[in-house]
Amino acid sequence: MADCSTVTIGTARSLDFSVNDSRMAETTKEHTFLGLTADDVEDMLPQVETRVVLVGDAGNNPELVKALQAIKIMEVPMVKIKEGVPGSEAGEKLIKSIVNMDINKPCFKTDNVKEFGDGENAEFETVFVLTDFKSPDYDYLYKNDNRIVGPPVVLHCAAKEEPLPFSCRPLYSTTMLNLSLCFTGFRKKDEVVNLVNLVHHMGGTIRKDFSAKVTHLVAHSTHGEKYRLAVCMGTPILTPDWILKAWEHKDDVHFHAGDEGFRTEFKVPPFQDCVLSFLGFTAEDKANMEERTLKHGGHYLEVGSEKCTHTVVEENSIKELPFTPSKRLYVVKQEWFWGSIQMDARAGESMYSYEKAESPAMMKKTVSLLTLTTPNSNRKRRRLRDTLAQLTKETEISPFPPLKRPSAEHSLSMGSLLDISNTPETCKSLGEMARPSKSSTPALAKQSARWQVSKELYQTESNYVCILDTVLQLFKYPLEKEGQVGGPILAQEEMKTIFGCIPDIYDVHTRIKADLEEVVMNWSEDKSVGDIFLKYSKDLVKAYPPFVNFFEMSKETIQRCEKLKPRFHAFLKINQAKPECGRQTLVELLIRPVQRLPSVALLLNDIKKHTSEDNPDKITLEKAIEALKEVMTHINEDKRKTEGQKQIFDVVYEVDGCPANLLSSHRTLVHRVETIALGDKPCDRGEQVTLFLFSDCLEIARKRHKVISTFRSPLGQTRPPAQLKHIALMPLSQIRRVLDLQDTEDCQNAFALVVRPPTEQENLLFSFQLTAEDAQKSVWLKTLCRQVANTICRADAEDLIQCTDPDSVQVSTKDMDSTLSRASRAIKKTSKKVTRAFSLTKTPKRVLQRAFMASGSPNKSPGLASEYMSRAGSSSTLAQELT
Repeated sequence: MADCSTVTIGTARSLDFSVNDSRMAETTKEHTFLGLTADDVEDMLPQVETRVVLVGDAGNNPELVKALQAIKIMEVPMVKIKEGVPGSEAGEKLIKSIVNMDINKPCFKTDNVKEFGDGENAEFETVFVLTDFKSPDYDYLYKNDNRIVGPPVVLHCAAKEEPLPFSCRPLYSTTMLNLSLCFTGFRKKDEVVNLVNLVHHMGGTIRKDFSAKVTHLVAHSTHGEKYRLAVCMGTPILTPDWILKAWEHKDDVHFHAGDEGFRTEFKVPPFQDCVLSFLGFTAEDKANMEERTLKHGGHYLEVGSEKCTHTVVEENSIKELPFTPSKRLYVVKQEWFWGSIQMDARAGESMYSYEKAESPAMMKKTVSLLTLTTPNSNRKRRRLRDTLAQLTKETEISPFPPLKRPSAEHSLSMGSLLDISNTPETCKSLGEMARPSKSSTPALAKQSARWQVSKELYQTESNYVCILDTVLQLFKYPLEKEGQVGGPILAQEEMKTIFGCIPDIYDVHTRIKADLEEVVMNWSEDKSVGDIFLKYSKDLVKAYPPFVNFFEMSKETIQRCEKLKPRFHAFLKINQAKPECGRQTLVELLIRPVQRLPSVALLLNDIKKHTSEDNPDKITLEKAIEALKEVMTHINEDKRKTEGQKQIFDVVYEVDGCPANLLSSHRTLVHRVETIALGDKPCDRGEQVTLFLFSDCLEIARKRHKVISTFRSPLGQTRPPAQLKHIALMPLSQIRRVLDLQDTEDCQNAFALVVRPPTEQENLLFSFQLTAEDAQKSVWLKTLCRQVANTICRADAEDLIQCTDPDSVQVSTKDMDSTLSRASRAIKKTSKKVTRAFSLTKTPKRVLQRAFMASGSPNKSPGLASEYMSRAGSSSTLAQELT
């Protein structure tokens, strides 16, 4: 393109020309004009008379005539022939430029354009103003290369106090002024020509190749390299209707096609020209995705249809495609679908291509089978202990999957140092302990319960900090990032409402975690855990109440934005599916701060329970617990759920001997299942056991053998008798593993819990069989693991489930309902009753007194009976205290 310059004479402006803007011959690309003197400029200006001609209806518009009277200058193209330098190869050069010249007479009016529009008279620079660009007058003027403008251009220049612009093409309005467009996906030439003419008439420019100078891409499809470049560069991608609709506004001087409020309506939907099918999704998710496909310009068919362009696969449930895809079919992960909606543009398929997973070895940990016919019972118990230890062998610190493959060489990691088998006293012998023993399991150094609970506090704190970091890194920071494709997903007010004080909570708990790590890694019984929470109590008071009190508002904002803003819904779908979230929603992650302080208070109370009276930390822990209670008192009491409290009260009345501390304002009943005990713990085999799953603990109760009388309250209300007897109230943090026992001929619908109380050095196995016909074991186990993960602040709840062979843990449901089994359990219960009936601790004193009186003889000392009765009485009192 030849260079163009602007001569400034009076008021002037610079114009940007492209290849498509000029019909002047291209001669040189040297900036020769920039070095001309004032005399050269005067030599360039011939005697040219400027004039403006109003054609037809334009002359009858008084507003237009008034506007022309206000315009004093017009832009005029000039060309100067410059001779080449003697002795050089270059010949004459044409120097093209735009100059501003005065308009001597405001305007002429005519109905016959042939009087002015021959286009060959160089003495005049004429601008014709037409209202109809489809009239014969327009065709005549355009054919003779005359300058044509529309009334909106004149009105625009008058309002802006600018000269009449020079344009090599007819210019009706400034609707697309300063816009540079590029086209892609069009197959009909006539359609493109018409659109290009309209863009030029509205002051826009057209570029053949896509580059950074292109402001808008007009696309007829979502295919092609130009579309991909526009998506990457964040260039708006619009339909041809945008140009047609803008042309309807051509007479509005104040309208501009580039306004975001106008062009948003004409965005090319991400799934235009796409026919999708969905594989591996639940019926609810599939229906949701099909609805959004239609909403975003696409269509959907069933999997395997020849018309499908894309098959979206749920990669976590589909390991192998049920069909052989054709070469033109894109098989992509679900992240492509949600990513396209989030960007509001079709994402590149290559980044999200679904690949068939290799057939790896079974991911579950193999467990050696233990034969039930082993004659040596000690060996059997030892193998069972080793099996449970192997099942619970894991890194307890990290709540998420490892970022890299662990080294083959053994190293002293944080997880190994905090493992129960690698305490500070035993870590020196780590290498020896790592070697398996053929004869027996190495003896573990016994640690105090205070140290174990302190270690658990640090582990949950570390997991909690990681989850807060996930909320910030995966959700808050990306939503705040500037320059998002398609603009901001959420408004600043919505961001503030959703995340609130999460950064402040994360900051204070990061410091608490560091202090706890120092205490646990350099453990001694005189280390103070309470001082840490006393140190940060004021920071907790500032950070927590604002967030917890407005959590419901935060939750409602998330739900509203997810419903009304498809890009936010897609953003959540993408990030919530990542491993860091453990398949939890943003709402489920944000509820962790609400649950954290009560959990910490329980752990501190447990540490205090295992702290000796002479330990200074005893008093400090009490102060720390009181400080946490003070924080929780700042939290709005209205947030407590009345219905959840009523359910807990019902459990307390239903279970005889239920601990009073089950009642807590921060505890809720989650699930209840009816089971039969399959082992010796926590009760005898064959007992009917009810498990009450709460948000942070598990109440284990058995069916009463004999129902007590009806309870009558002081108000006269009769409550049904307690049907269950309390066995144990177990914190969920003590559950190390949930075993999903495979169904076999000898074991049906069974599961087991591997637990370790703080006072135990070995794992315990609680095994049960679900009895309800409609009970779904998988749903129950997932619910249980989710609550365990919430309690210990872990995101990978499903990793707590271990699918294993029931024979490996010596569990069987065989003969549980047989007549012989029922008779055996009845005999066992009867023998216990008979033993109690003839026990001295249960025999009334009057019976003993009558017995001694009836068998009395002179040879017997009278003090013997009283001594015996006294001894029996003391035993009875002790028994009552124990029960």
